[in-house]
Amino acid sequence: MNDESDRILPETKLTTTKQRWAREGKFLTGRVTRPESERLPPGQHLVKDWPVLDLGIQPTVARETWRLDVTGAIDNPVSWDWKAFMDQPQTREVTDIHCVTTWSRYDNGWEGVLTRDLLALVEPKADVHFVMLHSFDGYTTNLPLEDFAAEDAILAHSWNGAPLPREHGGPMRLVVPHLYFWKSAKWLKRIDFRPADQRGFWEERGYHDRGDPWTEERYSQD
Repeated sequence: MNDESDRILPETKLTTTKQRWAREGKFLTGRVTRPESERLPPGQHLVKDWPVLDLGIQPTVARETWRLDVTGAIDNPVSWDWKAFMDQPQTREVTDIHCVTTWSRYDNGWEGVLTRDLLALVEPKADVHFVMLHSFDGYTTNLPLEDFAAEDAILAHSWNGAPLPREHGGPMRLVVPHLYFWKSAKWLKRIDFRPADQRGFWEERGYHDRGDPWTEERYSQD
């Protein structure tokens, strides 16, 4: 397994198209309320399959050599191999997912380690307010600590009863169901806890710093 931390991500048709969408405000509906009876966020449509979106790189990460490093302003840094990760308390969740490209998929079954269980182990320091996620393909994305700590956020290794497929971020990815899915980093390799915010890959390219589907936080207001 190669170290992907210094990879320079390519500009692809997808990245250039999505940057144009950000400039144009594409897909915005202007709806900002969420009726209690409504499950589908504004501007979204349902799909039955699971579309594959990436940056043109799908790294092959073997479980035998996989490692997750948890670093930054925490009391107990960890570096897990696959066995150590699987030795953590395992949880099952069923959640919806919403992609900024306007598709949503209901009732996805995940198995893995809850982010709250990770937080209890590493104990972020009092001045930590943000998390930066680093992936094996060089991708990064940022989250406020409270979003990373959501009740149903999970470090998932399985989807619908089977190992998470490589094209969807296997062997392990983050899933933060209440935000647009670009915040749920695939092929996760490092979680870094920080006092200050720093934008990730899509956030630097015109996408919103947080990404709430219910208020259509698709694009940056800067």
